[in-house]
Amino acid sequence: MRVLIVGYGRMGKLVESLCPEFGIDVAGKVDIDEASAPERWPAADVAIDFSDAAAVPENLRRLAARGTNVVIGTTGWGAHEAELRGETAVKGIGVVAAPNFALGVNLFAALAARAAELFDAHAGFGAWIHEAHHAAKRDAPSGTALQLQAVLREHGYARPIDVSSTRAGSIPGLHTIGFDAAGETITLTHTARDRSGFARGALAAAKWVNGRKGWFTMRDVLGI
Repeated sequence: MRVLIVGYGRMGKLVESLCPEFGIDVAGKVDIDEASAPERWPAADVAIDFSDAAAVPENLRRLAARGTNVVIGTTGWGAHEAELRGETAVKGIGVVAAPNFALGVNLFAALAARAAELFDAHAGFGAWIHEAHHAAKRDAPSGTALQLQAVLREHGYARPIDVSSTRAGSIPGLHTIGFDAAGETITLTHTARDRSGFARGALAAAKWVNGRKGWFTMRDVLGI
């Protein structure tokens, strides 16, 4: 299996370094200088896009036109999702899009779903979500925090959910879901110690989506 790495920054380089662990060959890398010349992009089974939010829609259109399946590891482009779903469906490619590809984060979201079901029945518990990331991360709240908020809502938690963010230093990623009542607090926390979990999840998604058609999330990849 061959992947094309779109966006050759810190995450793109990390994906490249982990490809041998997954038995994946790197067909090529697309950095900022080559982004506007898709005719020079090497052929690949799957592209992994870790570019930036503004580039995702056009990158996806170009890759769809080539019949290349795509894993989208970039966040902040969600306003275009409905449009891009329709366009890629016409081209018949497979896409895995997720706000966070770390396997642990996606299992954490499954725990959040169950917590929502349990705590909704107990009106004394109020909920909050806090996330912290490095100072250079542009979107706040993070896509993962918004995903967790949506999970709580989808699984029945109907009361207000306060969502807050911190941007400082080099924090890879920290997400906490809390439930507080008189005299007690329960928290669930996922901590990313480094960025390797995101890269490994993206590579697992690339292997899974190879040969598939449709629009998928990491829940599909993990079967949860």
